[in-house]
Amino acid sequence: MIHRRDALKTLGLSAGATFLYPTLARMEAMAAGVPVMPKRFVFVVESNGVRPEQIAPVGIDRKPREQRPLNGPAELVDIPLAGHKMGFSLEPIERWKNKVTIVEGLSGRICGGGHSNNFQALGAFGGGRGGGGESMAVGGETIDGALAKQLGGIFPHIGLGISKRIENNVIYNISAWAKDKPLPTICSPQQAYNTLFGSVAAGAGKGEFAAKNNLLDFLKDDIKRTEKNLAAPEREQFGAYLQTFESLRNRQSRLNEIEHTLRAKAPVVSDKYKSAVETDRLDAQFDIGAAALIAGLTNVMTISSAAGIGDFDITFKGLGINLDKHSIGHGKGLDGRTWADLYNIIRRYHFDLIAGFMRKLESVKEGNGTMLDNTLIVYLSDGAEAHHSRCWEWPMVVIGDLGGRLKAGRYVDYPGYGQTGHRTTANMYVTLLQLAGSSRDSFGMADPNLKDLDQHGPLAELLA
Repeated sequence: MIHRRDALKTLGLSAGATFLYPTLARMEAMAAGVPVMPKRFVFVVESNGVRPEQIAPVGIDRKPREQRPLNGPAELVDIPLAGHKMGFSLEPIERWKNKVTIVEGLSGRICGGGHSNNFQALGAFGGGRGGGGESMAVGGETIDGALAKQLGGIFPHIGLGISKRIENNVIYNISAWAKDKPLPTICSPQQAYNTLFGSVAAGAGKGEFAAKNNLLDFLKDDIKRTEKNLAAPEREQFGAYLQTFESLRNRQSRLNEIEHTLRAKAPVVSDKYKSAVETDRLDAQFDIGAAALIAGLTNVMTISSAAGIGDFDITFKGLGINLDKHSIGHGKGLDGRTWADLYNIIRRYHFDLIAGFMRKLESVKEGNGTMLDNTLIVYLSDGAEAHHSRCWEWPMVVIGDLGGRLKAGRYVDYPGYGQTGHRTTANMYVTLLQLAGSSRDSFGMADPNLKDLDQHGPLAELLA
């Protein structure tokens, strides 16, 4: 006999309740035959633009929109990814290709463009300098803030990221709850760890937690009591859940495991939580983010890779690229590699981290599948389509199908700006809101130059 309820009762108000309860509650719901599958959204936002042609699958000749006539082609392109290999930078997610949707052609002209669109990137609103253009004004809610309101959670929204300045522990750069209400991005992995996982501790327990390097050391008594009340199959599920927290013990850089970098010329560090190397800190933030999601601390997360006007010229020294992204954006190469090669290497590192994040979610059972089945990951840049973006389009990579609610395994390229059938980033964000259960049919501000087009509603082509 499996005493799931006894396991839940033993937690009470203990330190482990915050972390262990969500998984045990899911197990109990599954056993009762009425599991409620949560919906989760993760945004990975990289600075400095995503060139459309660089994320197109192999065999699809995608010209940058800026090299086409302004209004572009009139037809919708919808091609299955089956039979096409992912390009170099997206190769790490090749094995999940049936869950991937590459979306091109969506415009975000209302945001203005420039080196960074800051809050406008996830917000679809203008903010100064003629309606956009690198303004740090918070003109409204961003999509991650809107989803946080819709889905709730212990932490409705968690923002993690890196800044080029190691002294920046917390910044306000891309996420907002509402107009003039930005959401924080924690840039120090050590602070993120203490803030999120230290929340289990109260009173004297806070000191004990601070003295522990590993969350599992702090929770060991609760874990032992819980495991005694689980049958073998459930202990196996529980073990996969705990393994994610065990990974937090590994404070070494993951870069040594990753091919296709220039790591031979990069610095080697011993503790990525405190490292001055940007790639190490980003690695740590992905570890922390996966653990927080699996623990049920949140349903909405944003991981910012130097997004925002203050950090777009970051240097990824950990990849051996001792050239800042601003210089790369202006066409400079390094050691025989072109600017495009360097962009691809940096982007591939991000997708290596995304792939590791996905594997952790995939290891935890949920309903008849895994946590990955109920999670949507959206990758984009705050700089839209180029280093000096004009926001004629905003490439995105969407990973997941939320249990079949999204048609995945496709490359979708919408008609050009102003053409019949053209859509905007706001339509994408309405799509995400409706996937989360909202009935909203608009988001952000309408583009006044597209007044002859209906800017309401979701991207129906993506919905199952």
